[in-house]
Amino acid sequence: MISKKDIIKLFKLTASLMEIHGENEFKTRVYSNASFNLEKYEGELNKLSREELANIEGLGKSMVENITQILETGTFEKLEELRKVTPGGLLDIAGIKGLGAKKVRMLWKELGIDTLEGLRKACEGNIISGLKGFGQKTQDNIIKEVNYILANKYKLLYEEAEIFADQIQEILEEKLPDVLISQAGELRRKLEIVDELTFVIGTDRIVEVYDKLSEIDSFEHTYTESGPFNWRGNLLENGAKVHFILCSKEQFYNKVLLHTGSEKHLALATHEQSNLFSIISESPLKDEATAYEKLSMQYVIPELREGWFEIEQARKNELPKLIEFEDLKGTLHNHSTYSDGKNTLREMAEKCIEMGYEYLGISDHSKSAFYANGLQEFHVKKQHEEIDQLNKELAPFKIFKGIESDILNDGSLDYESDILESFDFIVASIHSNLNMDITKATNRLLTAIQNPYTTILGHSTGRLLLRREGYPIDHKTIIDACTENDVIIEINANPWRLDLDWRWVNYALEKGITLSINPDAHELEGLRDMYYGVQVGRKGGLTKEKTFNCLGVKEVEEYFKKRKEQKLNGK
Repeated sequence: MISKKDIIKLFKLTASLMEIHGENEFKTRVYSNASFNLEKYEGELNKLSREELANIEGLGKSMVENITQILETGTFEKLEELRKVTPGGLLDIAGIKGLGAKKVRMLWKELGIDTLEGLRKACEGNIISGLKGFGQKTQDNIIKEVNYILANKYKLLYEEAEIFADQIQEILEEKLPDVLISQAGELRRKLEIVDELTFVIGTDRIVEVYDKLSEIDSFEHTYTESGPFNWRGNLLENGAKVHFILCSKEQFYNKVLLHTGSEKHLALATHEQSNLFSIISESPLKDEATAYEKLSMQYVIPELREGWFEIEQARKNELPKLIEFEDLKGTLHNHSTYSDGKNTLREMAEKCIEMGYEYLGISDHSKSAFYANGLQEFHVKKQHEEIDQLNKELAPFKIFKGIESDILNDGSLDYESDILESFDFIVASIHSNLNMDITKATNRLLTAIQNPYTTILGHSTGRLLLRREGYPIDHKTIIDACTENDVIIEINANPWRLDLDWRWVNYALEKGITLSINPDAHELEGLRDMYYGVQVGRKGGLTKEKTFNCLGVKEVEEYFKKRKEQKLNGK
């Protein structure tokens, strides 16, 4: 379903492209004004007639026609005309922070730069800093961001990797029905970013299977990087790297074990003079569990095989029973149409009920997040009134009144105390002024954590995987402060965030922290992202008992109430 926000994005893109092409300023402003007026309009557009659309303030006849086309086809004529005459790389360049449409046009028209690679070369040649309106600092920021984007060009988020891996598995099972197949590497360990899609194939016809892989239309073979037992190439759909490791069926589990665990895990998993490397080289294994038995260790599931805390726990037979997706009883940190979400409060609540959850925590953006239509005080009051009404209708299901309060530059929370006090819980997050050093970022978070109204620390580093690095923080100091101040830390389950990083989950657990798996959902389907948060939690050793939203609705309600009373009374 195309939402109002989708239409606004398309109009803003059109205005940017028109500016890049130097089109008439007045005509360009028509699209900018339409975006502005649609942002002020509180309803959705997909159910309105042409006449009703025409009655929206600031929309002329041409904009109504464009909206109608978008609702019918997903795009409109003017935008498609612009896309046809715009080099694809310009849109990549326009996505770089600090480069507006005018600067992108200058790079394109004055220097002929229309790709990220071309932009990097110009920065390396110190050409950009001499352009009017740029300077050395801008050039340094550009090259840093371009290098980050290019370094991650063909890497995949785990969400994407899992989808493509399932497709590859289906292809292999169809084309090669008599072989053994297993995922391996980063993919099987469920890392947040996957460099290549790795599979082990067991067959007694290695040459024949190797040749058949090269004949599959979905793959492009890279001969120069391949060998007799290693087929390497790319997935044609997106350029992602693919690696097939071929071996005999007898050696299948040996190779799966070897190519799943990190080198650190394989080396540290030891008993007397043996480790997993030596076990793998000794004789064929009937399964992976046999190798761990030979080392007198508890079996380690694939996603834990990183060489971290799992080794010592497996030696002591103390690996915990990890959280399962089915253990979740509710969801916190979600957005609605009150701020930048696509769905209404009722729609989000009804979707949660459909998914079997007992509660929904709504945490729309606070007023400082103007770019996300953050809630002014009167909107907070209006939302709370709607929540009270819905809670009467939907009981025993409950909507908790939350807010994602911006952590301001000095570490204070958005809103005055009387407004903050009106919420059941508060997710405190940083969204602005992200260019901080470790001292500034850590101190800013510490101030927010010490605020008595902060219930949950949201996406603690602000990272967007494959898009931008997070600001640096002293994780230990932050986690210790959350322990001291009884603040829950979220695992933001949005596949672009997955923040708290799994590498810090076990330390948080050691310090007694409770974690909350929060989807940061901005639409109905986003609620399902909690699945990826569960994967992050499991990699860090998270259990059901230490996951806040594995509590039932009554327990959560009591926790919020009791904590609020204690904090506000200075206890």
